[in-house]
Amino acid sequence: MAVVVVTDSSARLPASIRDMYDIRQVPLHVLNGEQDLAEDVDEIGPELFDDPATTTSGAVPADLEAAFGRAVADSGGDGVVAVLMSRRLSSTWSSARLAADRHPGQIRVVDSRSVGIAVGFGAIAAAQAARTGADRDRVYEAAIRAGSTTESLLCVAQLDNLRNSGRIGAATRLFGSALSIKPVLRMVDGMLVLTEKQRTFSKAVGKMVDAAVEATEGRPVTVGVLHCEAPEAAADITTRLRGRLRSITSLITSDMGPVLSCHVGSGAVGIAVCSEVGPIEGFEPDAA
Repeated sequence: MAVVVVTDSSARLPASIRDMYDIRQVPLHVLNGEQDLAEDVDEIGPELFDDPATTTSGAVPADLEAAFGRAVADSGGDGVVAVLMSRRLSSTWSSARLAADRHPGQIRVVDSRSVGIAVGFGAIAAAQAARTGADRDRVYEAAIRAGSTTESLLCVAQLDNLRNSGRIGAATRLFGSALSIKPVLRMVDGMLVLTEKQRTFSKAVGKMVDAAVEATEGRPVTVGVLHCEAPEAAADITTRLRGRLRSITSLITSDMGPVLSCHVGSGAVGIAVCSEVGPIEGFEPDAA
């Protein structure tokens, strides 16, 4: 058998990739009034994730315990590696640690220190290592390497969701009352941090693309582009990156999903680049 990889729905991995690598996914949740909806399971439209009354929650312990139990059994004794979003942004990691305790010595839980497709890169890197016959510790290390070498950036078109989410760290004070600014944010040690401010969204996106290109240092990279109800902006970013990056091994474009969208709002776009993920069949740049 082989080590089985589990992740959460913030990873935004297309179903075809999850199926290819047998990556198991546990849903995060969107809450509104009496509604408790599971991401990528229940129907959740923009009317919900743009509603100020909507909140989110991490993966529930029962779902984690069930996913871990199946994964441990399916691994045939090789064990499980769970690659999850930053513990500083969600309760999912801490719930997973408790669920893992029910299977002593079988499960290693990775704090990706990130969110979105950057989490997905860690899960893919882990699954690729598992495919080579790597043991649980080496699969864990592959996920850690991917997480530590991924640059993850974000631009938001509106500030209300980000202000209300409380997930941007100490840099929030820099927003002040300047409602017209468009921030460029990056993941630093598990939190979103403001790196600079622009007066227009197009300028902010341009700075984000510049930062992503600079972060690659000319190395071959896997690229992820995420968007919230902004497919045209994502397509434009993809075109820019294809034109400027020296070598793209694989390219994944995906929506941000309802949970992340609740925190960043419609119009948001993000980029992640990673040099520690091998080529992904069907997601070569010319095929993406």
